[in-house]
Amino acid sequence: MKAAGKHFKFINSKTGNAIYYHTLSSDLSEDEIKQALEKVKAHVATQYEVFLDTIYWEEEKEDQQELHQ
Repeated sequence: MKAAGKHFKFINSKTGNAIYYHTLSSDLSEDEIKQALEKVKAHVATQYEVFLDTIYWEEEKEDQQELHQ
């Protein structure tokens, strides 16, 4: 079964905890994905009151998603 989009998790690098999950359309170009992720990262930093440089994202691969189900 193919995923409907690309799944990302945003991680606080100070704690190592995933603090936010986000899904983007798999139809987006790499540049569009990066722009969207930067916007989400800014939103997450504001929402959780952490420095922007403290947050990074990782794409969740299909085999990782199966582990979460």
